[in-house]
Amino acid sequence: MNYKFYRSTPALVCFLLLVFCTITASAQRQKTHWATDGYQYYRNMGGSIVELDTRDSAKKTVILSAEALTPPGQKQLSVSNFVFSEDGKKVLIFTNTKRVWRYNTKGDYWIYDITAKTLTQLGKGRPASSLMFAKLSPDGTKAAYVSEHNLFTEDLGTGAIKQLTFDGSTKLINGTFDWAYEEEFGCRDGFRWSPDSRALAYWQIDASKIKNYLMLNTTDSIYPFVVPVEYPVAGENPSSCKIGVVDVNTAKTTWMNIPGDPIQHYIPRMEWTTDPNELIVEQENRAQNESHIIVANVSNGTAHIIHQETDKAWIDGKERWNGGDPMGWEWIDKGKAFLWLSEKDGWRHIYKIDRDGKETLLTKGNYDVITLSLIDEANGVLYFMASPDNATQKYLYKISINGGKAERVTPVDEQGTNGYEISPNGKIALHNFSNIYTAPLSEVISLPNHAHVSGKIIKLNTTAKNKPEFFKVKTADGVEMDGWMVKPTNFDPTKKYPVVFYVYSEPAGATVTDSYGTGRNGEYVGNMADDGYIYISLDNRGTPAPKGREWRKSIYKNVGIVNIEDQAMGAREILKWPYVDSSRVAVWGWSGGGSCTLNLMFQHPEIYKTGIAIAAVGWQLTYDNIYQERYMGVPIDSASRQVFINGSPITYAKNLRGNLLYVHGTGDDNVHYKNAEMLINELVKYNRQFQLMSYPNRTHGIFEGPGTTEHLRTLYTQYLKEHCPPGGR
Repeated sequence: MNYKFYRSTPALVCFLLLVFCTITASAQRQKTHWATDGYQYYRNMGGSIVELDTRDSAKKTVILSAEALTPPGQKQLSVSNFVFSEDGKKVLIFTNTKRVWRYNTKGDYWIYDITAKTLTQLGKGRPASSLMFAKLSPDGTKAAYVSEHNLFTEDLGTGAIKQLTFDGSTKLINGTFDWAYEEEFGCRDGFRWSPDSRALAYWQIDASKIKNYLMLNTTDSIYPFVVPVEYPVAGENPSSCKIGVVDVNTAKTTWMNIPGDPIQHYIPRMEWTTDPNELIVEQENRAQNESHIIVANVSNGTAHIIHQETDKAWIDGKERWNGGDPMGWEWIDKGKAFLWLSEKDGWRHIYKIDRDGKETLLTKGNYDVITLSLIDEANGVLYFMASPDNATQKYLYKISINGGKAERVTPVDEQGTNGYEISPNGKIALHNFSNIYTAPLSEVISLPNHAHVSGKIIKLNTTAKNKPEFFKVKTADGVEMDGWMVKPTNFDPTKKYPVVFYVYSEPAGATVTDSYGTGRNGEYVGNMADDGYIYISLDNRGTPAPKGREWRKSIYKNVGIVNIEDQAMGAREILKWPYVDSSRVAVWGWSGGGSCTLNLMFQHPEIYKTGIAIAAVGWQLTYDNIYQERYMGVPIDSASRQVFINGSPITYAKNLRGNLLYVHGTGDDNVHYKNAEMLINELVKYNRQFQLMSYPNRTHGIFEGPGTTEHLRTLYTQYLKEHCPPGGR
């Protein structure tokens, strides 16, 4: 999930998610660890690693006990993640983790040998908690990992450690990524074992020419000190990137001759083919509207393009349709072809592409594939998520691996947001469900019939009170948007109530989803409905709803324009409702939603009377190049820079007429505090009065430090009540 939207969703729910992911995220993303037969899976439960059986919820087998996870003379390992070897005889354990940028991807690794019943630490002699992305070789004899920006292997039999790269530094990064690649492409783990266990393919990122953004820490010592963050803003060149393959015996690296300027192109994906002498790579140009699929020969480094695609706006990478994870390649036909998602016909569909680049459309129709769930070649079926009839929901569909008509698998009475973790055998899935008034439920189902196997039977909550209502609103421009609304408790249609709009509005996320938690405002102390507010959110054009390419990409080079007009025109229609008080209209948002809040307050002061903007991008040219250039183009001259300026809230700050509370953390390494100070200067210049709350050294989530969350929630609530009083009149 993109971090900018992650923290801008309703605050309390999102804060808990943020803390959870910071604690548990590891080098390997937290996925279900399935056993070989696909009916059992593994979990870390109560300090032990256990095997659970999908067919019998009462059956639990301890694989590694707390005692087994306790090194002699030390404390028990706190397991953040674990991976079994391919033969199931060894377990790789990740522990003692430390945060790098967003996630805990650095720590210590241990190997438990199930046969020998031994627990051995990897990387002895390396600094504590310095290992990253450790992986067992396919033959199970070695482990490889990154430490201090260099690659190492370790023999599991002898414990011998071999260093493979020697030039790594904070600016020349081997086997992992810089801030921008992680933030915008989801790239963290930067190396792959070859199928024959003889080599590692890896990214090398050269960030030596990337300028540091210098944050200032003024509270953690008597004298303030500078905190540098490598951060390429829009208009600045990105890091150089290249792909190498290092022989694990000789430590010799062969560099792949990927065509194109390594600075003006990105490589967000790289994997081995089924041939241990080949890599397959996705390369995008800097503007991210051209994609090349490239096959490289490992022996001599030669590379050639087998498929290319262009888009008038941008091309989404795999992380955008795969839960933020770009890893893996969707091979079929024993490596003779692979699956590819593209919007080239106006909808996001699945294509089959062979090794010669010939493509075949598999999913046909006016609907979007939200994500690809499983390739079940044994049964000739593809499973994917879609929602052709309601963009706020998600359902499981299946289709023949050769294409054809899609068939819905999720039962018709389970209306809402469904999610599935499907076993590799294609016969069992962990199914989770919620909707706007039903708390999350989970069960085990069989496939393809979606029959209940174990767990709680999915049953919708039909007795919920004050549940949000979905609605559609059409603007004077003919744009129809989905929205939700929570009306006041004991609503009286003869009275007029204040309305509070919650906004995000950018391509990183949608706010109108039929899922539990939608309609709740965790930033508010108390209950908005009980206090007498109408709470509303709309999804404008440009949000990633499954409504087709034109809906999503109409915002291209118009962030801060199209989304703002849609929100404002939607609000105009809502203000015509007889129970809405047009004199009490508030809007709020975080990150991209904070930017939207500022733009709405400045561009449409006749509509919005009170705004609370948190951690906003006030000037688009200050944000990172991968994200901002993807949606706004590359600012290479005054005309292309003007596009960014036209969408920036600071451009319109002089128009402020209402009440504005602005909040930002001075330690924000994502949306830098410079945005706040530039905004302050512009408001001061035109004598526009506002209220400011700066949180020292807090990051983009503004949660660090005792009392921070409670203070922000109290501030938010008091300001809203003072300037947009609740209750019907």
